[in-house]
Amino acid sequence: MQAITGTNIKELKKLFSGKVRDIYEISSDKWLIVTTDRISAFDVVFNEGIPDKGLVLNRISNFWFGKMKMLPNHLISSSPENSLPYLKNYPGVAERSVIVRKVNRLPVECVVRGHLFGSVYDEYKAKGTAGGVKLPEGLRLAEQLPEPIFTPADKAETGHDENIDHSRFFGVVGQETGEKIMKYSIEIYKTARDMMKKAGIILADTKFEFGIDTDGSLILVDEVLTPDSSRYWDKDSFKLGESPKSYDKQFVRDYLNSLGWDKTPPPPPLPEDIIEKTREKYLGILNIIEKL
Repeated sequence: MQAITGTNIKELKKLFSGKVRDIYEISSDKWLIVTTDRISAFDVVFNEGIPDKGLVLNRISNFWFGKMKMLPNHLISSSPENSLPYLKNYPGVAERSVIVRKVNRLPVECVVRGHLFGSVYDEYKAKGTAGGVKLPEGLRLAEQLPEPIFTPADKAETGHDENIDHSRFFGVVGQETGEKIMKYSIEIYKTARDMMKKAGIILADTKFEFGIDTDGSLILVDEVLTPDSSRYWDKDSFKLGESPKSYDKQFVRDYLNSLGWDKTPPPPPLPEDIIEKTREKYLGILNIIEKL
């Protein structure tokens, strides 16, 4: 099974290739975003792709964009082949693509955490804080926080994203916009968390991106609640103090941590069994989400 790790749509101008997505210009106010099968971990893009990953991310994002009605999003069409018929010449691209409104994307990652895990667990052990937010003493790895917390990061196109405190976050986006982002981020997280809980899944954390539309309003962009941007844990096997069974790329991170890799390019090769197990996890969470 072949992974789609790059695209070249000759009829459109390619504007940008990110860690996972390729962006093309359709017109002055519309973009085509193609979610490829590339995978990144620790902000390094791997040479191997995960077959079907882009399709899964696209379908999950489109599902959640349809559910979250509390603010607008950038999605125009999830069937781009209807208005761009030449996409049929590029097998696998249409089902990984959406047409979106071009907006001014804000250069921050808007992270909501309901459990103590990842980079903030290291910060908590060292300082008793997560993203600068003071937390109760004695919390263990993967423990649920008393309330979800907002821990922003700067948006790095290359290299590592960096956690930033709230004052720096407000300095980037402005106080009024920042407060709206915090409100909506936590609201979306809680809505999805409660839906997933009924399906036996813990939504441990997630990150969003926002933009400013042409009328100056806040808009949800990029991807939403995918296994690339979120940690989805199996509720039945969850144990405090352990790295939980996940339906996301934490599986790849755990494998890479076992290698002693220094998390800088070039990345180590991903074995076939790791690729296939990762694919199964992505397809597994898609199956659960689409049954909600």
